[in-house]
Amino acid sequence: MSDFSYKEIYVEDGKRVLEVDVLPEKYCNFDCIFCPIGRTHNKVDTQQSFKEIDSSLKELENMIENYKVELVYINSKGEALLNNRVSHIIDLIKAKGVSVRLLSNGYLLGKEEYIKVANKCDEVIGEIKVITEEDFQKVQRPIEGYNLEEYISNMALFNKQYKGKFIFEVTIIKGYNDDEESIEKIKDIIKKISPNEIIIARMEDERFKKKLGIDDERFKQISNALLNI
Repeated sequence: MSDFSYKEIYVEDGKRVLEVDVLPEKYCNFDCIFCPIGRTHNKVDTQQSFKEIDSSLKELENMIENYKVELVYINSKGEALLNNRVSHIIDLIKAKGVSVRLLSNGYLLGKEEYIKVANKCDEVIGEIKVITEEDFQKVQRPIEGYNLEEYISNMALFNKQYKGKFIFEVTIIKGYNDDEESIEKIKDIIKKISPNEIIIARMEDERFKKKLGIDDERFKQISNALLNI
């Protein structure tokens, strides 16, 4: 049985996309209070070894061939870079002539061993959700020793040397980063990271929408402000 899980094939910008989760359960360097997956019971920032994944790799290869996939999006529950075979997974996909998009929370993009892995990908997504140190520690609950300044710097330095497409996702959260002062800070962060593309998101999970969700009008205002800097 495969340890990988998949979403239905979909088309994006004319390309057939296969979304794959390469973690058997949640492994992450954060433990965000609003994570739709739930609590992080495996809170680590070093790569983990899972059981033999040859059958999983074969299944992935078959999926790519059978569905004529043009882009594989590695979007895992937790931090995909923590799978110690992730580099091999990327190599397999690239060997099929298929592009790779990797979602990371972005903090590990400051470590040399993870930079090498991410550099193999055609697209890398980094993200940010809160913009004060207090909120970062309180609601994202990172591994001890992490700080927001380094988090932002890691993504900025990664993108400076990265040859692919760096996509930066900003999640707007009611009461945390939706006021005008926060929007100005986010603009500064975007300028520092200098991504190729910006995605503005909001809380969509029903468990969090009532308390942390942004209404349509305000979300449109913030999106326009951040996408036109």
